[in-house]
Amino acid sequence: MLSYPVRIALIAALGGFLFGFETVVISGAEQTLEKLWQLNKLTQGITVASSIFGTILGAIFAGFPARIYGRKKTLQVISIFFIVAALGCAFVTAWMGFIAFRILGGLAVGASSVIAPMYISEISPAKLRGRLAGSFQVNIVAGIMVAYLTNYLFTQLALPDAWRWMLGVMVVPAVIFAILLFAIPESPRWLILNNNESAAIPILMRLGEQNLDVAVITIRESVKEHRESLLQARYAKPIIYAMLLAMFNQLAGINAILYYAPRIFEMAGFDKTQAFSQPIYIGVANLVFTLLAMSLIDKFGRKTLLIIGSLGMILFLSLTAGAFRNPGSGNSHLLLYLIGFIAFFAFSQGAVIWVFISEIFPNSVRSQGGSLGSGTHWVMAAIITSIFPYIVEGNPNGGFYSFVFFAVMMVLQLLFIWRVMPETKGRTLEEIQKDLGIS
Repeated sequence: MLSYPVRIALIAALGGFLFGFETVVISGAEQTLEKLWQLNKLTQGITVASSIFGTILGAIFAGFPARIYGRKKTLQVISIFFIVAALGCAFVTAWMGFIAFRILGGLAVGASSVIAPMYISEISPAKLRGRLAGSFQVNIVAGIMVAYLTNYLFTQLALPDAWRWMLGVMVVPAVIFAILLFAIPESPRWLILNNNESAAIPILMRLGEQNLDVAVITIRESVKEHRESLLQARYAKPIIYAMLLAMFNQLAGINAILYYAPRIFEMAGFDKTQAFSQPIYIGVANLVFTLLAMSLIDKFGRKTLLIIGSLGMILFLSLTAGAFRNPGSGNSHLLLYLIGFIAFFAFSQGAVIWVFISEIFPNSVRSQGGSLGSGTHWVMAAIITSIFPYIVEGNPNGGFYSFVFFAVMMVLQLLFIWRVMPETKGRTLEEIQKDLGIS
């Protein structure tokens, strides 16, 4: 039977499944919506990116309710947002209404990307924290894979308004998430932060804390100034680390590939059925290599995984660029190149980003730091996702230039990881705080 910390971490991590599903499900519907509402390039870009606009807001502002009302209550509100967004997108008839519900879903995605990893890191024992916090990423890629699969299935069924089923089916996992959240406790660190030690101590006991007095004192000391602002010189290191890692996550081109996968394959010469079936292989590779990374992250550390992943992504992004440079000879291998890229991304950046960002900020400003890191990630996602179609379709060599750029960015990431980024494996959150010189 799973231990108590593992059970509640996995429940919170279900927010990641909804995150992943909501993120890429639009890829199966975007071309249909373009015809349905007779969208031009501008309004089509807005339609695809509308969720990301909401995600940015959710990521930036999620730290406030999590800080004031608690991690659990904030997660419960997020689950309601997912439910309403799924039902709204399934039944809406007007384009503006669709945009509104997509933004609402984006708000839930952005908030979940901050709160769920934060909650998991705060309830996890140090020796398990990498794997448990990483379970959020496992759920993200599982949601991505299921979204690609359901998109393909609804396409094959040839249902009228199949796009409504694609978007509306998310209500099922959203309701399950909302129900299961009643079974998790509030974060004991948040309770101590808000002077409720009597409620925190029983939770710490169930989480397996061996020395309660020392744990409570350590947490209390680390949050003495929890009302302070993140934007101080003493927090410069974690701010820089979080922002750079979040930027490089998107500069790998991951969301451009996930959002426009069917379109990319059609550009490369695959027919419509293949264009919808090929992303399923990408989703499976994403899940398999994320699971592999989760089994190794607490053994080999965050830094080692990122270095290996950077090298692999440089190779496969370069090969993908070559496939678009010489379409006659490279297209047959495009799926293999993209699977290779996804495998190394999932093994490194995908597995590490939410773990690392949730670890490096002290208890006193973790909600603000999580919002900053996640907000940076989603701003970059919005930029890359918005301009990618213009670049790849506006120039005969647009695909080549795009993937060369992504490869160069991974070279810069490799240098950052190798020379600058610290290792955090096996350290308590309070020890990491001291290591960064911000105790």
